[in-house]
Amino acid sequence: MSTETVLQFGAGNFLRAFVDLFIEEANRVRDFGKVVVVQSTGRERAEAINAAGGIYHVALQGVEGGVVVDRTERVGSVSRALFAGTDWAEVLKVAISPGLRWVVSNTTEAGFVLDDADGAEGGVPVSFPAKLLAVLLGRFRAGLPGVKILPCELIEANGTRLLGLVMEQADRWKVEDRAKEWLREECRWVNNLVDRIVPGRPRAHDLLDRDPLLLAAEPFALWAIESSEPKGGFELEHPAVVVAEDIAPYYLRKVRILNGAHTALAAHALPMGLKTVGECLEHPAVRGWLEGLLEEEIVPVLEGRVDDPAGFARATLDRFRNPFFEHALSAIALNHEAKLKTRLVPTLEDFRRMFGREPKRIAGILG
Repeated sequence: MSTETVLQFGAGNFLRAFVDLFIEEANRVRDFGKVVVVQSTGRERAEAINAAGGIYHVALQGVEGGVVVDRTERVGSVSRALFAGTDWAEVLKVAISPGLRWVVSNTTEAGFVLDDADGAEGGVPVSFPAKLLAVLLGRFRAGLPGVKILPCELIEANGTRLLGLVMEQADRWKVEDRAKEWLREECRWVNNLVDRIVPGRPRAHDLLDRDPLLLAAEPFALWAIESSEPKGGFELEHPAVVVAEDIAPYYLRKVRILNGAHTALAAHALPMGLKTVGECLEHPAVRGWLEGLLEEEIVPVLEGRVDDPAGFARATLDRFRNPFFEHALSAIALNHEAKLKTRLVPTLEDFRRMFGREPKRIAGILG
């Protein structure tokens, strides 16, 4: 059995169809290791992963380069899953395993907060930053080297932001100075950006009745890593990994256009009774509204700041039209208020400043 090299906070669809699939694909070339998944909210997904022996499938479906893609990948990179509420001692054992190299997460924007309930060290922490701090302190006190932390939340400078939260939590716990220095200097907090649409289970597939963890995902994927090192010191070999000294333009373009359009659609179309992104693109009035939102309100504030925002917007509409997907607006609307603040409010503010008027569609959503 491969070494458990990755501790993953989050058992949701995205990480399983992105990070875990990436590691599966990398393992076919060279052994990168296995993933231990930690679920914090509920335990049903963790139980399902363990019942399946960590094996599930991802159906990659869509159009890529004008060619229809419909292939299924078996994912076996997950070793086991733990529920933080009852398996915290086991999580801490994983933290001090010599082979651990990475910690990844996707707790959504809502996970990047501290909780007053985590006032003192000990027990099962409530917030994600406190959980991460407990894991890293266990590693430090065992005399082990630092790890790479790759938060996959769609937050600008996510590695830097997470480090700030962990250090703030360390102050609350009155952590010793040597440990704080180790956290800052020996661990690597990687700013990164992930991009792949993962709508959930496919609407039709031969494995629907046999694999309860089956997922659909688009063929397109991008993992942008911020680093000045060659290949970013990023030991996972994968064609969708891009290393750049500054990934801010990648982040800005993706979050404002693709994620902004998703969140805007959920706000605009759910009250109309529409249920999926595909239905929105087939509805003439909603499609026209979305095209106007992109062309007249989002793209104009990005001109000169990112590469070809108009082209990216057109490609985004093509990705939304994926004929295989039923991407539920209700899933996009999860943690809606936090998403509005990061995906649409900055565009509203930029538009007002740059053009001296209201972007009527975004203003209508935000009130």
